[in-house]
Amino acid sequence: MEYKKRNFSPRPSRPSLPLLIGRKPILEALENGTSVEKIFLLRTATGEEISAIKQLARERNIPISQVPVEKLNGMTKAQHQGLVAYTSLLEYIELQEAIDFVVEKGETPLFVLLDGVTDVRNVGAIARSALCCGAQGLILPTSNAASLTEDAIKTSAGALTQIMLCRTPSVPQALDVLKLNGIQILGTFMKGSVPVYEADLTIPSTIIMGAEDTGISKDVIRRADQLIRIPMAKAFDSLNVSVAAGMILYEAAKQRILQ
Repeated sequence: MEYKKRNFSPRPSRPSLPLLIGRKPILEALENGTSVEKIFLLRTATGEEISAIKQLARERNIPISQVPVEKLNGMTKAQHQGLVAYTSLLEYIELQEAIDFVVEKGETPLFVLLDGVTDVRNVGAIARSALCCGAQGLILPTSNAASLTEDAIKTSAGALTQIMLCRTPSVPQALDVLKLNGIQILGTFMKGSVPVYEADLTIPSTIIMGAEDTGISKDVIRRADQLIRIPMAKAFDSLNVSVAAGMILYEAAKQRILQ
């Protein structure tokens, strides 16, 4: 489903997350299993420690942003050695592990995948609706995604600390895992789609919400089992993505309660 941008730009803010600074502290944190939200790496940085950090980040689906030195200098006055990282306030779980956990509990999987949703307040609000409506997990690609800061947790009313958070390298890789587990893919899209109440949300499902300006990606449109939409009054399709997610999740909850 495509969403129109709002007519104002939110005031930019720096994520309120604890910092890790320098090569050795970041490498040791990764080796010790510390939860890391995001790594900022100087574009020209090289060396054995850099290679090791990149490898560990890939293994744990931690996003790495390659940046100029001015970005790092703006983040800290300390000697950063070309590396700064935000530690995470939350814990992440592998998508397959989350699916297995839900199935072993005897529940029907219901996940929400965010495809390009970068506003932390929208992510927090979606997590809140997801938890209230019975979804077990939120799937977050490492690229083009919001960092889950204190603002996100606050907006979620704590839901981000209770729902399973699944970090995946990319949307296509998440789709591969979901399809292998027999979970239907429901893409939100205005054109050529069916009203959400016509979709069967009682079976294992993942609802994919896209960015407000571009909507879901072409790969999701192509690979979705079904494209769904929220019927609108008149010719107006300007729902905020978190509001739209809440409406779709409520339909899922209603269908499952009445099942």
